[in-house]
Amino acid sequence: MTDNKPPTAEALTNGGETHAVPTSTAQQYDLLPKLIPNLDRHLIFPLLEFLSGLEGDESAEVTKAKYELLKQTNMTDYVASLWQEINDSDEMPEEFVKKREEVLQRLSLFTEETSQIDELLNDESVVSNLRSDKVANLKFLEQQHGATIQMVDMLYDYGRFQYSCGSYANSAHLLDQFRILSTDNDKASSASWGKLAADILTTNWEVVMEEVNKVKESIDTKLFNNPLAQLDHRTWLIHWTLFPFFNYEPARDTITEMLFSPSFINTIQTNCPWILRYLAAAVITSRSRTRNTGAYQKQLKDLVRVVRQEGYEYNDPVTEFVKALYVDFDFEAAQKKLEEAEEVLKGDFFLSASADAFVEAARHLISESYCKIHQRIDIRDLSARLGLSHDEGEKWIVNLIRDTRMDGKLDYQQGTVLMNHPANSVYQQVIERTKGSFFRTSVL
Repeated sequence: MTDNKPPTAEALTNGGETHAVPTSTAQQYDLLPKLIPNLDRHLIFPLLEFLSGLEGDESAEVTKAKYELLKQTNMTDYVASLWQEINDSDEMPEEFVKKREEVLQRLSLFTEETSQIDELLNDESVVSNLRSDKVANLKFLEQQHGATIQMVDMLYDYGRFQYSCGSYANSAHLLDQFRILSTDNDKASSASWGKLAADILTTNWEVVMEEVNKVKESIDTKLFNNPLAQLDHRTWLIHWTLFPFFNYEPARDTITEMLFSPSFINTIQTNCPWILRYLAAAVITSRSRTRNTGAYQKQLKDLVRVVRQEGYEYNDPVTEFVKALYVDFDFEAAQKKLEEAEEVLKGDFFLSASADAFVEAARHLISESYCKIHQRIDIRDLSARLGLSHDEGEKWIVNLIRDTRMDGKLDYQQGTVLMNHPANSVYQQVIERTKGSFFRTSVL
């Protein structure tokens, strides 16, 4: 128990690359100082692990940061090993030996004091008699089995203790049992956050998404009369959902939709505009899955709108790529920002594994936009804009025309592509304008 260690960065990034050499661009746009205040200390540890991976051999500063981060936890043996590494010592100080004994004693005491309620909640015949009414459940357990409210509260304390020891699976189990019975709304809310963190650290992504929905519902309903608390809690939830966002594919669309909802996009614009980097990366990399759907086009438009609005507040190569391509229509700037964005993504804990997919999707977006506004396209010029050789660019364009079904003809002799952009008839233009006017009128 005392020798537990938080999960590594690799464990929480699906084995993604964590040993790239950091660049000045990546360091310039490092978001770690902005992310840390919105994460639990146990969730911060994998980010520090990733940072040490970027720097090759772990630096003394990162080791000290890990020690300061975890010295208040009950992972005594691991914290002691960090102290020994910092001080270049083979001996363990007496304070760590003493704390280790205290942790083991408290663990034994908690196990004994929660054994009765734990056995009851693992007994199928008892659980089958529980109902949705928590007050009635507590009365039933007290009258029939001698369980008290103090025993239920002990589950909460034991769950927090296990979490501090780094035993995340046991913590999640205990906090879930506590929520089933507790009538204390504040503690139940705290238990939900604790279980969410524990499930993230065990990479149990399906359960994580269930907990995200529970926490979101709690924020929307129980904090309805406290807008400031809602803002703070939504800010925390946004940062915590970054873990499943880029590690669990089925969660990508769900979380993207949540972040684009009015309440959450308002939270991002008000409290944490740097989240636009992750939102932009999610939308762009989802291009291959949903580029032909109305939902994707709406998300892309919403993304461009927010990036334009928040440009004065926050920008980095990822958001500047979006602005260059869809606001300024500056293809040269877009290509330059794409190169910088690739460096930034490779130096970002959450996005390092998505860097290649982002570059691939971004090149498609540049190509599509370029082909839509040009009738004759020079292959060599477009290849240069995409950072490809002439032959690679030629293959790229052929595949693009085939995949997107654009009306284009490749002229190998001239080294050009002729795009056919048939103009809408006046009749069709009138119909489209009428539809637009009717829609705006209905909205009003």
